Amino acid sequence: MEKQLIIAGFGGQGVLLIGQLLAYAGMLDGKEVSWMPAYGPEMRGGSANCSVVISDEKVGSPKVESADVVIAMNRPSMELFEKSVAPGGMLLYNSSLIDTKPTRTDISVYAVPCNEIAETLKSQKVANMAMLGAYLGVTEQFTIDAMMDALRHKLGPGKEKFMPLNQAAIEEGIKSVK
Repeated sequence: MEKQLIIAGFGGQGVLLIGQLLAYAGMLDGKEVSWMPAYGPEMRGGSANCSVVISDEKVGSPKVESADVVIAMNRPSMELFEKSVAPGGMLLYNSSLIDTKPTRTDISVYAVPCNEIAETLKSQKVANMAMLGAYLGVTEQFTIDAMMDALRHKLGPGKEKFMPLNQAAIEEGIKSVK
């Protein structure tokens, strides 16, 4: 089994972190993975995206052109990458910032109110974790525990105090698609 993803948004929205966490969770699960970021020189506020491949076999190329899943955190990203979803694939988009609906009828679409979820948790910084939770809720590819292990590894011991907030955002993201 192979899952190819594109995750996109503005720099500073945590799209690269979502990709890193999915790739790391795949590694912890014994999968072959690749993570390839792409971003402009301005980073925060500019466009940022990454491609993630999680596979049972060696990954031939980290470049994703026909994605099983596209995660769009802002409108320009949805407009750019909606066409990259393979027929039968899925698009998850941040309905807090995207005021239009996707046009494709041959894919599954999930509107996730990421920023509203983050606001209820009193931290805009966890909107990306809400989207990650939505992805987990739709795909059931990884457990919350596996994702928290990946997050713990990425953040390191100095940021352990942020783990409960991140877990709450992931859990709320899961609820938003159930």
